[in-house]
Amino acid sequence: MNAAKGIALQIGATFLFTIMAALVRIVSGTVPTGEVVFARSFFALFPLLALLAWRNEISAAVRTAHPAGHIVRGTIGVTAMGLSFTALAHIPLADATAIGFTAPLITVALAALLLHESVRLYRWAAVMVGLGGVVIMLWPHMGAGFDTADSVIGASCALLGAVFTAGAMVQVRRLTATETTAAIVFYFQALAAVAGLATAAWGWHLPSLLEAVLLVAIGVLGGIAQILLTESYRYAPASVVAPFAYSAMLWSLLLGFVLFAEVPPLLVLLGGLIVIGAGLYVLWQDRRHAEALARAMADSTTPSGPSV
Repeated sequence: MNAAKGIALQIGATFLFTIMAALVRIVSGTVPTGEVVFARSFFALFPLLALLAWRNEISAAVRTAHPAGHIVRGTIGVTAMGLSFTALAHIPLADATAIGFTAPLITVALAALLLHESVRLYRWAAVMVGLGGVVIMLWPHMGAGFDTADSVIGASCALLGAVFTAGAMVQVRRLTATETTAAIVFYFQALAAVAGLATAAWGWHLPSLLEAVLLVAIGVLGGIAQILLTESYRYAPASVVAPFAYSAMLWSLLLGFVLFAEVPPLLVLLGGLIVIGAGLYVLWQDRRHAEALARAMADSTTPSGPSV
């Protein structure tokens, strides 16, 4: 284990994902969402396949015992991606990022409903608090005199995108029972690329040279970020590295201000902090529970002294 390296990889992945989202926001004014989904997925395959080839894991990536499961995961994931990209076309980068933070909390509820996982009380409490944060974040976009068509569409898509992202997470949990991580990542990128390509039937935009460069960059950055994210969990437990994914809020605030002169409403920031706090609380409690369980197991296996 190397916690420092795992944390650094997680922060790097989060930073690249945020740059990718900023580039999506830039091209979304002229390039259809389906075309962006295709670029994000197709060009992400190149760094992924390069890494798999370097590790001699190509065969592990294409081998699957559950192809239907990958199709379900791909369908849900592509829907989440499309909704998230649509949100970026309508609301500020930081707003979309903050609303997207609800996905891990929604996963808790979906895991209980769909996977029949036992969910501890503190997790349900965090979900309820997080939902309160969602209401606060959505308020500037859907009420209090701030609502516009763009805001309503963008905020709704961001929230629905978080729901579908949570659904994809649940499906990934199912797939891990039979599939390798390489296969899960590879088949999603491939299926998403095919789904994005299919939208060409509804008309694509012929990109300019700059737009073409940005579309390629979106895919490559997304692919590298996915690799860094996966690698971060090789070096440290999820409870150590996962909290640093919330650094995306900082990156999105900085990039949103520098690139788009965006300053999110205070209610969005407040709601985002509540959701982040709820997520961090769950991670902290999970870590405490895991440590307590490890101590209990260690105590149970410690040989007792000689009887007297």
